[in-house]
Amino acid sequence: MSDLLIPTDSGLWCAAGGFHIDPWRPVDRAVVTHAHSDHARPGSRAVLCSAESEGVMRVRLGDDAPLQLLPFGRSIRIGDVNVSLQPAGHIRGSAQVRLEHRGEVWVVTGDYKHQPDPTGSDYVPVACHVLVTESTFGLPIYRWPDPDSVFRDIAVWWADNRAAGRTSVLFSYALGKAQRLLAGLEAIGAGGEGPILLHGAVDRLTEVYRGEGVSLPPTRYADVEASKAGRGSALVIAPPSAGGSTWMRRFGAVSTAFASGWMLVRGTRRRRAADRGFVLSDHVDWPSLLATVRQSGAERVGVTHGFTRPVVRYLRERGLDAWEIPTRFSDGDDDVAEEAP
Repeated sequence: MSDLLIPTDSGLWCAAGGFHIDPWRPVDRAVVTHAHSDHARPGSRAVLCSAESEGVMRVRLGDDAPLQLLPFGRSIRIGDVNVSLQPAGHIRGSAQVRLEHRGEVWVVTGDYKHQPDPTGSDYVPVACHVLVTESTFGLPIYRWPDPDSVFRDIAVWWADNRAAGRTSVLFSYALGKAQRLLAGLEAIGAGGEGPILLHGAVDRLTEVYRGEGVSLPPTRYADVEASKAGRGSALVIAPPSAGGSTWMRRFGAVSTAFASGWMLVRGTRRRRAADRGFVLSDHVDWPSLLATVRQSGAERVGVTHGFTRPVVRYLRERGLDAWEIPTRFSDGDDDVAEEAP
C-alpha cells in the first residue's frame, strides 16, 4: 500500500492532489482542518476549509484570505483525489479530511473530540483504510469527566467567589474553549448569575460565534468601566497570557482557575499557579482515541501531535501497522496556549 500522504518540511503533502494538509508555512494549495494557529498559518495561495469555519478562519487568516469553503459531507476533486470534509468536533468548523484515491481511503482527523459541543458540529466517525490521528492526550491517565459536571463545578466556584467578594478569572484558550465554556454555563442555567466579562481576544471571537447563531449568555467586553463595576461578582474569561499582567489589577481581589485537559495532572495545576483547575478538553481522551481507531476500521494508523510513541506502541501490540508522523508542535497544547488573534 503506497503512502498517499508524506511528511515534508512544509507539513503533510499529497502529491496525487497537489496540496498540503495544515501546512506549517505558506504553500500553493492548503487544506486546513481548523483555525487554531498550529494548523492555520497565513500566506498560502489557496485554502480549502469547512464552510462552518469561515468566520473564525477569517479572524485567523484575514478578511481577504483566499478561502474555498466546502460544506461538510460534500466531495470535490483535487488533482487525482476526491476530497471531503467531515465534522471533527474540536472547535467550530473543525474538520476531518477524507481522501480517496484509486480505491484507497485516508482520513486525517486534525484535532478532534467526541463529547457533544453546542458551539459547532459534533464529531462523525469516518471509515477508512488509513487513519492519521492526533494524540495530544494519548496516555491512559487521560479520561474526561462529564462536561456538565465540570460546568456545574465552575458555577459553584463562581458563586463561592461572589459570596466572598472576589472576582472569578477563568483562563482558557480564546478560540473554541472560551465559547464552549459560555455555552455550557448557559445550558445549566448559570449564565445569568452575574456579569460575564471577556478579555478582548475572547470577545472578538465570541462575537463571531454569536453572529453565526450560536446561543451564548450575555457578555461584555472587559473594559475598565465594566471591570470595576464587576469587581467581586463577575466571571472573567481570558487567555492565559493575561495572567500576571497589569490588566488583572482592574478586577481587585480575584480567584483564578484554568479550564484544560492538562488540569487532570496536579503538577500542571501547581505550575500554572491557579486556585482551581477544571478538567475540560477539546481533544479526545484515551478511550475516545482508541474508539476512533476501532470505528474507522483502519489497518494502518499514523499518529501525530502529542504522545505519539505510547500510542504507536499500544496499537502495534494489538496488530495494527502504526507509525509516528513528525510535527513542529509538541503535545498540541492549545488547551492552555496564549491566543492573540
